[in-house]
Amino acid sequence: MDDISALLTIAREATAAGAELLTTTRTGAVRSKGDRDFVTELDLEIQETMELLLRSRAPEIAFLGEESNTQLSDAGHAERTWVLDPIDGTSNFIHNIPLCAVSLALVNRDRPIVGVIRAPFLGLEYYAIEGQGVYLNDKPITTGRAQHLRDAIVSIGDYAVGPGAEAKNRARLAVTEELASQVERVRMIGSAALDLAWTAEGRTDGCIIMSNKQWDMAAGVLIARESGAVVTDSDGSIHNVRSRHTVAANPIISRKLLQLISTAQQ
Repeated sequence: MDDISALLTIAREATAAGAELLTTTRTGAVRSKGDRDFVTELDLEIQETMELLLRSRAPEIAFLGEESNTQLSDAGHAERTWVLDPIDGTSNFIHNIPLCAVSLALVNRDRPIVGVIRAPFLGLEYYAIEGQGVYLNDKPITTGRAQHLRDAIVSIGDYAVGPGAEAKNRARLAVTEELASQVERVRMIGSAALDLAWTAEGRTDGCIIMSNKQWDMAAGVLIARESGAVVTDSDGSIHNVRSRHTVAANPIISRKLLQLISTAQQ
C-alpha cells in the first residue's frame, strides 16, 4: 500500500480503537517494569488490538510497540514501521490524571512520515502527514509565536528513573533551574506526546525532553515539525532517532532554549 492518505486513515482508525479501549476498559493489573516504571494490562491490550488492526490493514509494514522490548533497528530491514506507544503517560493514567495519549507514527527508515496522537480524556486528536501540515480535530494548527522566553510557557519532560537516574536528573534539574529563572512558567505534563503536540498547537511555547525513546517521540516530532516548530537535539542538530534529547519550539524560542540548555550544562 503506497497511498500515504490511506495509511493516515488506517493510523487514525487504529488510534481510535486504542483510545476507545483507554476510556472504556478497566486498567487491570499494574506491574513494575523497573524502578518507578510501570505497565498495565490495558497497555498490553491496547498494543495487541492496534497491532492486529495495523497488520491486517497494511501487512507489508513492520510494527514496533513500546511493550515489545525491541528497538526500531530490531524491526528487521522493513522500509516502513509503525511505532506505537499504547498509553503515553501511563503513570498519569494510573493516577487518574487525564494527561495521557495513544501515540502512533509511521516511520520510513528513520523518519516519521505519518503521526497521530489521541488524548481521549481531553477530546483531542492530532494528525499529520509529512509535508502536508498538521490538524487538531480536523482543523489546521500552527505553533506559537512567542518571541521572548519571559513570555513563554515551556514544558520539560519527566525526570529520570531507573539506572543512572541520579546523574541524568542533575542535568534535568540544571535545565529546570535555568528555565525557572527565564521563562514565564515551567510545566511538567508527564506525556512526551502531549509535550510535542501542545507545542505544535501553541498551547505551550516549547518543550525540552531530555530523552528520545522512539515510541514516545516519533508521532509528536512529526506533528511539531508540521506546525512550523523546529525540532532538534539539545546540541542543535536536526532531531532523528539517534538524537539524545528532544527540543521543540518556534525558530526564535528554539534558539533561546538551546542557549539555555548550553548554559545549564556548563
